[in-house]
Parts: sequence; structure tokens; C-alpha cells
Amino acid sequence: MKQYLIDELRHEDYEVLQNYFQDHFTPSGLDGLYWISLETDLLSATQRAHTDCQPHYFAVELQPDRISCEMLVRTSARVRCDCIAYADARQRDWILQVIDAVLEKLAINV
Repeated sequence: MKQYLIDELRHEDYEVLQNYFQDHFTPSGLDGLYWISLETDLLSATQRAHTDCQPHYFAVELQPDRISCEMLVRTSARVRCDCIAYADARQRDWILQVIDAVLEKLAINV
């Protein structure tokens, strides 16, 4: 699985991130796993056409020592569908910017 990984988080950074993620991202129902909805203008043509599958999102796992962001754009409506695909360059850059902006906003230096 392709992913963006930030490791060696300090315990105090984990707690701050956990609070931020709980307030700003959608919990998946599994501890430490959050969904970040992809902005509509970033959807591929297939993802845009699959209105029954929307919203599309990135899965981000927060663990005490790391943040792991999958580079797979998913849907909660189905397990398999043509609209589930690895992020294209614009989607990948967007999620990297989102995660990096959170770290910057919270003054977490990794």
C-alpha cells in the first residue's frame, strides 16, 4: 500500500493530534482511524460520476508514534468499485498539504 508516513511522534504531539483529528476529521469507527473527505473539485471523472459512492476520502491512521495516510481514495459505500483508486497527482498533493498544514498549525515539528 502506498502511504505518507510521519513517524517518531512525541507523546505530547500524539495527544494534540488526537484532539485535532477528533474535532476536524470523521472518525471511521475504529480507534485511531479517521476519514478525510476529498474536496469535490479534486475528484477524478469516474469518482465524480459515481454519485452513489460519494463522499470519497483518504484514510488516516493516528498511532501514538506515527501518522499513516493511505494514498488510496476510498468510498464508504462499497468495498470494490471503479472509483476506488490510488490518488492521482492532484489528490496526492492535496492530502500531503492537508496533513502538513495540520502539523504546522499545531506547531508540531517532525
